[in-house]
Order: sequence, then structure tokens, then C-alpha cells
Amino acid sequence: MIWNLVILALATAMASTILVGLVRRQLLRRGILDRPNARSSHDTPTPRGGGIGVIAVVLPLWIILAFVWPDAIHREPSAAGWAIPLAALALAAISWIDDLRSLGALPRLAMQLVTALAGVMLLPGPVFQGLLPAWLDAGLAAIGWIWFVNLFNFMDGIDGITGIEAASIGVGILVIGLVSAAGLAPLHLHALVVAAAAAGFLVWNWSPARIFLGDIGSVPMGYLLGGLLLVLAATGHWAAALILPLYYLTDATLTLLRRLARGEKVWQAHREHFYQQAVQNGRGHGQVSLAVGLVNLALIALAVFTTVPFAGMIWSLAALATAFALVTGLLVWMKRPLRPHARPV
Repeated sequence: MIWNLVILALATAMASTILVGLVRRQLLRRGILDRPNARSSHDTPTPRGGGIGVIAVVLPLWIILAFVWPDAIHREPSAAGWAIPLAALALAAISWIDDLRSLGALPRLAMQLVTALAGVMLLPGPVFQGLLPAWLDAGLAAIGWIWFVNLFNFMDGIDGITGIEAASIGVGILVIGLVSAAGLAPLHLHALVVAAAAAGFLVWNWSPARIFLGDIGSVPMGYLLGGLLLVLAATGHWAAALILPLYYLTDATLTLLRRLARGEKVWQAHREHFYQQAVQNGRGHGQVSLAVGLVNLALIALAVFTTVPFAGMIWSLAALATAFALVTGLLVWMKRPLRPHARPV
């Protein structure tokens, strides 16, 4: 089984790398570029739309793994196996239109609402473990899913950071499946595919980036990962579902609350996220993304710890508190200005 997973991961990463490279060539030919502006964290026109290559790999494999992967054949297929990738494809389509000509917030939000509500109906159980009425559980799960889609898009602002985050969340979910006595389910295999495709994209997106994901990549990727995390929570691993994306959740939510408190238009682009401040303080894109990756490794370990049989409520809360402490330390590091002599050349 392990060799099957290794082959799947390598093939997915390689396919993603090749397709993103082909997409980049076409984007350059057509002049579809992300041009620097006052809110950008880059200073060179760069192709935008690498998500086309990533999604073209992930969505077909998602369906294949849901229904015909031999190590999960004993799992009864469900509508989620095709409905979730179809919803992600719809989000990719409207996001591509928005990449080419701005649609405004309303059409995008409407599509996100429809896909989130449809996805919540397919979850294997209540996200809040039966503590809330079914209608409230589903409503809060849908709102959380929409927020995750948007924050994943908001956080895609410097080279490498979203590839690192997607790969980290995917690997974390996969490892949870590997240590589980129940064995691997499509949830874990889907997470592997997302992680491997993100790793393939990083070949082109690591600093200095030669292509950006674009909304066509970040929005459906946020939807797929958000769905995987909700499934993780619905199957009882709520602490792990919070810990794995904790850096993105914390940075995006604190930034949103700060901007709301100042009465700013929160849907407009800006450069106020902690990772953007780190770059403005003199740190390189690669340095910031690498720091996020290192913290994410610790978050993966803590998330996996909460899923082992002896980890009860107290230990899960302790792991969650430790994760918050680690993320807080990362945010403080990002806010601290770099001394002039220590700035990257």
C-alpha cells in the first residue's frame, strides 16, 4: 500500500509540474499577467492562472480515487465522490472569469454559497459532534466553509506560501489516515493528491515565482481543502481539523477583524496580512514561506497526536493551546522589523 501511495504522489506531482509549465507558456503567449500595483508583494509582471494546471490534475484523480482506488475499494462510494469536484470546477470557472475581467463580489459569493450548502449536505455527520441542532450545525459549517475558501484566496499573496499550506494540510490529513486503525479512506487519498499537486506547483511558484496560482487555483483549492477539514471534524477529529490550517485561519481572521474595526472595505485587496508585513519588514518571500512550512510541520505533529486513541479531551486541548502558541510566535516574528544588515540581498 505504501508503494502505491508513493507512486500516486510522484505521478501527481510530476503531472502538476508539467501541466503548470504548459499553462505558463500559453499565459505568456496571451499576455495574461499579474501586473504589480500598490497592493502587490511582487515587482515583476508574472503569469497568473497556474491553478488551471493544478485543478486539471486534482479533479479527475479525486473522482478516480473515490470510486476505483484498490486500497479503498471497500469504502462505499457516495455522491461526494463526484459532486465535490464538480462544485470545485464550477468555482474554478467563475474564478477564471473573475481573473480575466472582474465580476465583483456578489456573483462569486453566490457561487460559493451554493457549493458550500451542497457540500455540507454530503458530510458524513455533524461537524459540531451533535452539540448543535442539525440546521445550525449545517449553517455554521457552510459559513465556515465559505470563510475558508475566501481566506485561502486572501492568503495567496507571496511566492510559495499557498503551495506550502496546501501541501501541509494534505500531508497532515494523510498521516492521520496512516496512523488510524480504520485505515485509509478516500478522505486521506484525496488529501494526498492535493498535497502532491501543490508540491508540483511549487516547482514554478517558489521564489522567485514564475507563475501565480490565480483565483482559478486558490478558490477551488480552498474549497477542496475546506471540505476535507470538515469531513475530518465530522468524523470526530475536530481538534486536528482546527490545528492543521491554524496559521492561515489566524492570520486571515485577525487581519479581517483589524480592518473591520477601522471601518475599511474588507473585500478590497490590501497588504496588511502578517506574511505581507514580514516581506515589507525586509524578509524574503522564500524565507517567510519556509518559516510557515516549518511551523506547519509542528502543527501536523500536534494534529496527529490529537487523533491517537489515548488523546482525550484534555490532551487535545493542550495540543490546540500549543498550536496557538506556535502560531502566535510566528506572527510576532513576522511583525518584527528585520535589522538592516540582516536583510536579504
